[in-house]
Amino acid sequence: MSTALLTAPDEAAALEELHRLGCTDGLPVIIPTQERVDRMVLATGLDPGDIIGEMGPLMGAASVEKVAAAAVMAGCLPDHVPVVIAAIKAMCQPEFDLREMQATTHCTAPLLIVNGPVRNTAGIASGFGVMGPGHRANASIGRAVRLAMINIGGARPGESDMALHGHPGKFAFCIAEDEENSPFPPLHTTFGYEPTQSVVTVVGAEAPHSAFFIGDADDPDGSAEELLAILASMIAAPGTNNLVLGGEGAVIVVMNPDHTAVLEAAGYDRVKTQQRLADLAVVPAEQARRLHPRQFANFKGDEVKAIRHPEQVIIVQAGGTGLYSMVMPTWNAGAHRNQAVHEAIDLDQACEVPWATST
Repeated sequence: MSTALLTAPDEAAALEELHRLGCTDGLPVIIPTQERVDRMVLATGLDPGDIIGEMGPLMGAASVEKVAAAAVMAGCLPDHVPVVIAAIKAMCQPEFDLREMQATTHCTAPLLIVNGPVRNTAGIASGFGVMGPGHRANASIGRAVRLAMINIGGARPGESDMALHGHPGKFAFCIAEDEENSPFPPLHTTFGYEPTQSVVTVVGAEAPHSAFFIGDADDPDGSAEELLAILASMIAAPGTNNLVLGGEGAVIVVMNPDHTAVLEAAGYDRVKTQQRLADLAVVPAEQARRLHPRQFANFKGDEVKAIRHPEQVIIVQAGGTGLYSMVMPTWNAGAHRNQAVHEAIDLDQACEVPWATST
């Protein structure tokens, strides 16, 4: 299965043609010459025609060659491409509702959370500025997924990608969990993987919402309750889909090391934290009816929950130390209500790539 080739007199003209055809994310890309794509395919250890899945909304077949082309365009190194392959496999699972998510008017974007040894071999950052610029692997891997969503899935703004505003995570949204410093077991182990496995978890998320908190070392229990109340209030913000659409989907909490230390000192593990956030992430029904009369006019009960399934609270440690953690509400829609999906990253197939002296 071969990807159709475009021709141009030089790389500058090729870049302009890719822009004209809507094949970029609006930023310059590396031109995916056949030689470059072939080398990236070689790094996967797979056949170029192997199909990973179908990507909505146009249900394009995600062949290894096409995904490799997206990885080249994004500036990926060969060590990055197994993560891209696994992320797209995860997103093609029915539970992710990729077709509907790509076409929604909501601003959702796939957040990739990477665990296991690949974090180090691929150089995926988990510390300061983890969601910002300056981290090549994070940016390139996240961008490759987006370019695949554009060029294989066919999601183009105002045509098939109907997000009213989008958000910057639709360029690239990829982090690693700070496993070495977290008091919680690595996220992927909660899904049944071994700690030594490399795994990518994907969730459709809004942009990060900053949560400010200063703890009191002399009152660990009180500080933990204050921190959890702050995080829960952001999860249950009355305008979020998590609250308005029934709290069936996921929510992401990315905690800095100081804040996870507060929870650890008070005896909170991940499961206890998830449950406490679910208990606290509520708004009075009277407030919900006042703010959203059409959605809650017939609601029965005293409180509206933003989290109905505590296990759907995705908690990871990442970022630098300090005052801020991040809450990311999600779409909470689609047939499967914006479930988190995950996929093991196959590192055994990769081989040494014979980089040419010129491209």
